[in-house]
Amino acid sequence: MKQQIYLDNAATTQVLPEVVEEVVKCLTDDFGNPSSLHRLGLQSERKMKQARNMVAQFLQVSPEDIIFTSGGTESNNLAILGTVRARKRYGNHCITTEIEHPSVLNTFQYLEQEGWNVTYLPVDSSGIVSLEDLKNALRKDTVLVSIAHVNNEIGSVQPIKEIGLYLKGNYPDTIFHTDAVQSFGRLPIRPLEWGIDLLSISGHKVHAPKGIGALYIKKGTLITSLQWGGGQELGLRSGTENLPGIVGFGRAVQWIKEKISEDETYISRMKMELANEIAREIPEVVFNGPEPSKGAPHILSLSIPGVRGETLLHVLESHGVYVSTGSACSSRSVRTSHVLRAIGASPQAAEGSIRISLSYLNNQGELSQVPQILKKSVDQIKRFTRR
Repeated sequence: MKQQIYLDNAATTQVLPEVVEEVVKCLTDDFGNPSSLHRLGLQSERKMKQARNMVAQFLQVSPEDIIFTSGGTESNNLAILGTVRARKRYGNHCITTEIEHPSVLNTFQYLEQEGWNVTYLPVDSSGIVSLEDLKNALRKDTVLVSIAHVNNEIGSVQPIKEIGLYLKGNYPDTIFHTDAVQSFGRLPIRPLEWGIDLLSISGHKVHAPKGIGALYIKKGTLITSLQWGGGQELGLRSGTENLPGIVGFGRAVQWIKEKISEDETYISRMKMELANEIAREIPEVVFNGPEPSKGAPHILSLSIPGVRGETLLHVLESHGVYVSTGSACSSRSVRTSHVLRAIGASPQAAEGSIRISLSYLNNQGELSQVPQILKKSVDQIKRFTRR
């Protein structure tokens, strides 16, 4: 059987066997509606409570502050739209950055059509926002600041703690939301300690099924529901809960927590060794965004001069190596990455970029093969283009 080296974990992760087992059990045995009062319903409610407790413990917050959603996109939409609609009498201004995930950027663009004023903060060549720029952009009528913890394309890590504490100390009425989809399970994040009011996470980025996520809502934060029904999830996300997904999410978080306690630097060490070996094999390689040692532990964005990223992706695939050309949510778009444009990458680097992203399921043995496979693939492409 042909080898398969999966390095697209920022797009989605492989569901763990133990998670699959929990999901199947929910589908076949624990199939009761959590809202039902009979034994099967109460049993399902207990399982949902256990999963909620696991997610809350991981974030070191109260279980009552966690509501389950269908994923990161819904969590981001609920956080942003729910906040501005609940606070529109307090102001008409929001702040975000130029490199947010499409589920954030497109939501703010929609709000602009509704008459909201939105400031899009620039970033430096490493993809980091300036705290001074944020301070200068803040106004008395700023109701929401939304900044992702880790960028999904280049792995830049924003100073979320510093931003949150500054806002709470100087603009306590401004709500602070962070998209933590790429940092959850990879980097420490403490909403209560860091002044975060709203925080979005997604299950399929941490080996849970697709279609499940969560939104942390700090107690007392004013937010309006976007849908109405039976009042589930504190009335903010009505509809019968996705119990198999929720239980699978809880089990995946438990697994991630165990892995971090065993070796919290496992992924970052693999990434650094991989980056160093790639640089040795291909001296002309360009790492986009932050230096490999300073970015997120699992994301490595790189470009090879003269090689198109999409072409390289498919040649690597033919060798059993799976990577991405950027965000999986926008990789089918023909437009140049808005993230690479924002950090000032050249058109050639932007067109030639690929993203390698790791997980705890990767190992050093398979990764040691990647630099040579990458070089072989680059050489194949260059030989073909010279014909």
